[in-house]
Amino acid sequence: MDESSFILGVDLDGVVGDFYTSMRRIAAEWLNKQEAELPVDVGYGLEEWGVAEYGGYERLHRFAVTQRRLFRDMRPMRDAPSTLRKLSSRGVRIRIITHRLYLKYVHKESIIQTVDWLDSWDIPYWDICFMKDKGAVGAHIYVDDAPENIVKLRKQNCKTIVFTNSTNRDMAEPRADSWMDVERLVITAKAEWELSTRVYE
Repeated sequence: MDESSFILGVDLDGVVGDFYTSMRRIAAEWLNKQEAELPVDVGYGLEEWGVAEYGGYERLHRFAVTQRRLFRDMRPMRDAPSTLRKLSSRGVRIRIITHRLYLKYVHKESIIQTVDWLDSWDIPYWDICFMKDKGAVGAHIYVDDAPENIVKLRKQNCKTIVFTNSTNRDMAEPRADSWMDVERLVITAKAEWELSTRVYE
C-alpha cells in the first residue's frame, strides 16, 4: 500500500454506476417483458426476474455487455462523479477495484467500455484494478455493495462502507445510503488516518 496517500478503494457496479437500473432495462428487453414486471428489489444474481428460465444470469450479463454496451452506457449513481471529484481534490487517492472480468472472452470489451465510461463522466482515479480479491490491492477504506465482497474485506480487517441496496440491507455498519454519506465517512476516516500518522512521526 502507498503509505504517502489516503486510498479509497471504490467498486463500480451498484456503487458508482447505476448497475441495477441499467440491467433492469436491458433484462426487460432480453426477457421480452415490460420493465414494470421486474421487481426493483433484487438479490445477487437477479433470480427475482426469472432469468434462470432463459439461460441464467451469466448469459444475460454477456448480452448486456456485448450487445447493449452496459459498462459504457449505464448512468452513474446520483452524486457519484461529483463526489469523487471533490474527494480527489481533497487529497484522496481513488483506486477503482472491480471484478468485471469474470466472464470469459469479453475481457477486452469490458476494459474498453469501463475506461471510456470513467472518462466520459470525468471520474478521477489514480489506479484501476480488475480483480476479485479486492483486499489484495490495498486501500485504507473501501466502498462496495456486494455482500460477498463486504464479508471478505471485513474478514481481512479492511474498513469497508456498505453502499446500500436491496442485496445488502442486513449488513452491519458503516453504511452509506447516498454519495453524501460516502463523502462524510471517507473524510472522517481520512482525518483519523492523518492523525494516526502524525502520532507515529
